[in-house]
Amino acid sequence: MAGAPLFASSDARTLDRIRKGDEGALVELYRDNRAPVRALITRNSGTEADADDMLQEALVTLWERVRTGRFRYQARLGTFIYATARNTWLRRLARARRETTWTAADPPSDDASPLELMVEEEEADIVRSALERLGEPCRKLLLLFYWEEESMESIAAQTGMANADTVKSKKYQCKKALEALIRERMPRHG
Repeated sequence: MAGAPLFASSDARTLDRIRKGDEGALVELYRDNRAPVRALITRNSGTEADADDMLQEALVTLWERVRTGRFRYQARLGTFIYATARNTWLRRLARARRETTWTAADPPSDDASPLELMVEEEEADIVRSALERLGEPCRKLLLLFYWEEESMESIAAQTGMANADTVKSKKYQCKKALEALIRERMPRHG
């Protein structure tokens, strides 16, 4: 039987150091991953300070998962850190776009009639109610995918599902179930 890849033994040593609370491991990971994360963030509308923040958040995520036993070793630590920084940054950009779109637009009360506002609020209540009725794990999965804009891989890790394909299949089932619940209350939709 072939031995483990070289990176696995290096990562295994680093993970062991984190489990023992050795913060020096984080310093090394920060140093080793700073350049690729900086390149990623600065290529995607960020500053070096943003990149440093994303790298720190990724390292905190890794530290917490390893220390609580929730970390599943499925790729090199550098890959995990890069992907976590990337996902966090993309969520931040998406949130900023939503906030900019909202603040750049006229307040809804200036454009919408009171009747339109009432209909929008009623529809939002119906969707919230349907999400509650849908229950777990569908509610969590749909919120992670549509609201938090998490990747399929990230959702699999957070929900304990086998892989991204399992998440994709479950998301489809959950979305159809949610649509059915919404149609019960809003027959004109769907």
